[in-house]
Amino acid sequence: MPLLDRHIMNNSIGQWLLALLAVTVITGAIILIRKLLARHASKGDPAKTAGAGGILFEIIGRTKPYALFFASLYPASLMLTLAERGRNVAAGVAFIAVAFQFGIWGNYFVTAAIRRYMGKKPGEPAAESGITVMTLLGRAALWIFILLVVLENTGINVATLIASLGVAGIAIGLATQNILGDLFASLSILLDKPFEVGHFIIVGEHLGTVEKIGLKTTRIRSLSGELLVFGNNDLLQSRIRNFTNFRERRVVFTFGVRYSTPSLKLKKIPEIVRNIIENIENTRFDRAHFKSFGDFSLEFEVVYYVLSPDYLVYMDIQEKINLGIFEAFEEQGIDFAFPTRTIHIEEMAGQKPSEGRKGS
Repeated sequence: MPLLDRHIMNNSIGQWLLALLAVTVITGAIILIRKLLARHASKGDPAKTAGAGGILFEIIGRTKPYALFFASLYPASLMLTLAERGRNVAAGVAFIAVAFQFGIWGNYFVTAAIRRYMGKKPGEPAAESGITVMTLLGRAALWIFILLVVLENTGINVATLIASLGVAGIAIGLATQNILGDLFASLSILLDKPFEVGHFIIVGEHLGTVEKIGLKTTRIRSLSGELLVFGNNDLLQSRIRNFTNFRERRVVFTFGVRYSTPSLKLKKIPEIVRNIIENIENTRFDRAHFKSFGDFSLEFEVVYYVLSPDYLVYMDIQEKINLGIFEAFEEQGIDFAFPTRTIHIEEMAGQKPSEGRKGS
């Protein structure tokens, strides 16, 4: 009897060799494709590997030969005469291998999707910690799902397991609710982006520049130099004023002139202020009005816009406006008001002031 016709476990040696050849061809083909793609990518332009071509390259590059080997056992087993138990074992091993391979591909897609959504490149400290946590949670959810699918496929009832995990999750959540609150608050900050590293913000009575957004705390460097540390959950529950992204600054200021100022000069004041502001760069005049009668002065209110968010630019402009108003008022003979008190003494009819005092 020829060697290839001899039977081992109800199959000839030729059938066993043919099945082994099928497994080898499938695994070897993928390995060869991986090497060719790697060589092409190393010589080509990185921009050409982006898009669908880049995704295909990542999929092929992350395909594991040993996963393919075990996955190819089931199609190879169809070429053999096996007992039902043996075929089920081959199918189970192939299913686990395929699920494991999908998990490896899923790791890549989860990481790539999170980085693309965050709009950050690797190595940027502003969102690296958040990307790490989100990637960890995404991968954990992916592998838990794959594990449950594998267990269900092998005949294990996962309903009881899920119920047990739910009870354990509640217990863990109650024990670590503060930590988890800060953790999810950090993710909310990184996703919603009310502020980022480098932004100047005001939280209540505290103000400063954001230095770091961590998993539990956010650190802000105040103007006086000290480091302010806020819990992320407490920070989101506060009112935050972000001064980084506004494009222009609205400025309102008032000044007063003396009650003795003639009406003709009062009418000139809004036009004087308008001319001063319009001749200064990075400003847009809004209005100037005689606002009210104060206790010691005639009150004027001026509104204008600084076309820059820089605080130093605003202060330089305000200084120019103040000096311009002061010089213009000197030329026009207009006096600024200051707190004064005038006492009027009335004399009684037919009496001198001294006589009136004597009678009192």
